[in-house]
Amino acid sequence: MLDITVALLEKAEAEEMYEFEEGVSEPDRSTYGLDSMRLGGGVVLAMRDDPSDYWSKALGFGFDEPVTLSLMEQVIAFYRERNIRMATIQLAPSTIPEDWPAICEKLGIERGEIIRKLATDIDTAVKASSGATLDDGLTVGPVALDEAAEWAAVVPPAMGMPARGMEKMAAASVGLPGWHPFAVREAGAIVATATLRTRQKVGSLFAGCTLPAARGRGAQSALIAARIRAARDAGCRLLVVETFDEPAGTHNSSYHNLVRAGFTLRYSRQNWVWRNPETLSA
Repeated sequence: MLDITVALLEKAEAEEMYEFEEGVSEPDRSTYGLDSMRLGGGVVLAMRDDPSDYWSKALGFGFDEPVTLSLMEQVIAFYRERNIRMATIQLAPSTIPEDWPAICEKLGIERGEIIRKLATDIDTAVKASSGATLDDGLTVGPVALDEAAEWAAVVPPAMGMPARGMEKMAAASVGLPGWHPFAVREAGAIVATATLRTRQKVGSLFAGCTLPAARGRGAQSALIAARIRAARDAGCRLLVVETFDEPAGTHNSSYHNLVRAGFTLRYSRQNWVWRNPETLSA
């Protein structure tokens, strides 16, 4: 089995996000202000017209070269030049330098949400997810290329996010090499979505979400199980995924669905947020 290293987990997510956003073609890239670059072994992603402030993020740093003030200055310059309102910097705990508090103070970077990084080997996942069931009337299966627009239209409302830009990214991911979209359907209509990205024996689970009216009926567990089987068939030996934290007094259904499917928590990662003072004062 592949070694489950922090670098592997972080780089799988970075490449997944890079491909998801880079898949959008013109004129939509210009319409939504999508742009990206590779820097210091990581990726820097931007979406100028993003009402969710979710898609501008920088991640995958600290493995090919250390995280430094100079590196973060280049990241912030990228966002300033593109008039990005807010960006999220995602660093694994082991990559944060000793002078990080000073870097944050100088560049105006603040603490954000906490993300949980999970992983499992394929054999454990196949065994643990074998009992996943769907309520009567629901079916799970892959998404064909000619269903891309229909599938993508469900992703934003299922995730509780604006469709602007995101729907284009989701649609463009259908048919990308190594991307495997899935859907749960009821009476022919898509009510839940998810996708799997496979690269070099690593499978990344991504964008699992269900429309509010269809929740609590087994859709996400079935989509996790379907992607696990697809990852096994693609030759993957390791599965990785991330989900939001579960603060005291809250319940993260996605996290518990993943744990039941054999995933284990590897570490929690602090998000760091930069807000553009020029757009805030405008």
